[in-house]
Amino acid sequence: QVQLEESGGGSVQAGGSLRLSCIVSGNINNRSCVGWFRQAPTKEREVVAAMKIGIGSTYHTNSVYGRFTISQDNAKKTLYLQMNSLRPEDTAMYYCAAARICTWIATMSEYSYWGQGTQVTVSS
Repeated sequence: QVQLEESGGGSVQAGGSLRLSCIVSGNINNRSCVGWFRQAPTKEREVVAAMKIGIGSTYHTNSVYGRFTISQDNAKKTLYLQMNSLRPEDTAMYYCAAARICTWIATMSEYSYWGQGTQVTVSS
């Protein structure tokens, strides 16, 4: 089993920054992936950024590339999403997720474990 607990969401004006955190506990290994996903009202859930733990490779979706950065602190067992230059279209519920064994880090169906989500609201 894997447990995930997100924090760090909130409200910010366009151009501002937020950092999301996710404490990851349980059966995670070097073949695991962790990632951030988001879902805005009336839209489908989408991948934002993801990481393969063993080799540290990362993926950022085009709309956040250069603005958001996924990272991890192994000692704290914490996953981060640093979000800069936020835009109103970034407004969504953000979820941390994990896959114990994954092949394609940006494929949502690989992820079996999900946190409860944290709301990010960006005003113009």
